[in-house]
Amino acid sequence: MATLPAKPAMKERILETADRLFYLQGIRAVGVDTIAAEIGISKRTLYNHFPSKDALISAYLARRFVAPRPSDKSPVEQILGTFDSLERRFSAKDFRGCPFVNAVAELGEDQSVRKVAVEFKESRRLWFRDLLVQLGIRQADALATQLALLVDGSIAQDLVRNDPAMARAAKEAATVLLRNAGVKIGTPAPKHAAKKRPSRSAI
Repeated sequence: MATLPAKPAMKERILETADRLFYLQGIRAVGVDTIAAEIGISKRTLYNHFPSKDALISAYLARRFVAPRPSDKSPVEQILGTFDSLERRFSAKDFRGCPFVNAVAELGEDQSVRKVAVEFKESRRLWFRDLLVQLGIRQADALATQLALLVDGSIAQDLVRNDPAMARAAKEAATVLLRNAGVKIGTPAPKHAAKKRPSRSAI
């Protein structure tokens, strides 16, 4: 029976472990020794796949740079659905904010890190813009920037307040912006009290 090549499997194990530890504990706080020990391999084995910690950081950020999936939903549903997805993500115990913002906060002096973070944020803004263009919004570029700010603002508020309802508040603000731009949106559903999750340490 044929078996999968060992090298790609190990490389993926290293990257998965680095991804989890970098995101949850911080890039500076986690060394290659910790990653290797977590997997049960030597540093030499790790370096056979990633020649330096910088190379591993770059691979980690590239892995997190995932394009939005194609959708059959309307542009409005996709835009507002972004905030529903954020609310679900905020409720997860392992949520630690945007990995790209976190990386810049830790390694902002590294221009390659800052560059990939800017590219990621811009890709999300352009995703909003393309949906707004489909809706016939004249000031699509400016409105896309405002929606992107609502996303980042809700993430920051959730991290401080430990309250997933911040995503819902951002969605309500996004709805106002869309209506003011001339987009017809159905009557909002009744509001329900947000469920609080167990508190987590401040970041």
